[in-house]
Amino acid sequence: MTFYECKDTIEEGDLVLAFVSRGLIKPFYVTKGEFLNTRFGNFEHDRMIGMKYGSQMAGAKDKGFVHLLQPTPELWTLSLPHRTQIVYTPDSSYIVQRLGITSGSRVIEAGTGSASFTHAFARTLGRDGRLFTYEFHEPRFLEAKKELEEHGLLQVNTLATHRDVCHDGFEIDNLPEQFSENGSINANAVFLDLPSPWTAIPHLSKVVSQTSRVGICCFSPCIEQVDKTIEALEANGWTGIEMAEIAGRRYEARKEMVKDLSDVVKRLKDIQGRKTSGIESRRLARVGDGKRNNEPQGGVKRDIREVESEDTASPEPKPRGYNPFGKGMRIREGDEQFQWKQVTKVEPEIKTHTSYLTFAYLTPQKTT
Repeated sequence: MTFYECKDTIEEGDLVLAFVSRGLIKPFYVTKGEFLNTRFGNFEHDRMIGMKYGSQMAGAKDKGFVHLLQPTPELWTLSLPHRTQIVYTPDSSYIVQRLGITSGSRVIEAGTGSASFTHAFARTLGRDGRLFTYEFHEPRFLEAKKELEEHGLLQVNTLATHRDVCHDGFEIDNLPEQFSENGSINANAVFLDLPSPWTAIPHLSKVVSQTSRVGICCFSPCIEQVDKTIEALEANGWTGIEMAEIAGRRYEARKEMVKDLSDVVKRLKDIQGRKTSGIESRRLARVGDGKRNNEPQGGVKRDIREVESEDTASPEPKPRGYNPFGKGMRIREGDEQFQWKQVTKVEPEIKTHTSYLTFAYLTPQKTT
């Protein structure tokens, strides 16, 4: 399956992510006779079969286009149907690195939710690792299990369980042999995304490794949850407790025109020239200082054709050129007639707080 390994060519039945726009990625399965409908056009599934992943595909009658992308945990996080608040890539990547999770690790995840982090865990663990994911809400569990099976995760290294671990613990009856290690889960990393992780922490001693250091991360949106979690960790022998928060911001790369003092001088001359031209045109349109047709003293308005001739007519308005400090004709970014420099721009809305990440470690006691 493509979540574990790369493919070059799209085949019937493959999960494909259509990059429609920066804010819209649509997941779908390639099925003969079907169409992908977007506001930019319609795209035949039949034409996709045999195309390379990453290809740009034009719609019917060459209207609109999409890019056909291979699914990855990062792209799936951006496109999946939300059933709960999810763990986004800035948090998930930091958690995996901080807990030292690699190929072959054995990880407990409680709650599965929309299974965003589940996909990232499964890809990181590889075929030799094992992931035990728990969800207490049955409808969400069934939806997540269906997706995990369709994506091939349950067939490789993931075991999904419907259980309230806060009350019933993490032990699994009739644990499949391919997931068992010395008859137990024997996890060396734990991730808890629960409303009350402090009630689940006491149950971990029965399912974590007794011979190697175990890391834990609790994902909590409120500082009050963090307080209670820390108390439970300390009471159950966890040490090295630290809390972190990830704030992500996106930078946009673009070109900005280089401007100098000569641009200011040109602009001021242009303004003065237009001002003078406008005043002269209005003067030519107003002549005489006596009465005409019972008009009051002080000036008579006359038709411009009566006072303009080839010699006195106001000049044609100058075509509006580039104005680096005001209105003017549009210049395409990077136009070779002008000098440019590379700059970055931070997105106007910065995503700050998602949740607090509380880390701790459990070191096995030495026996004498």
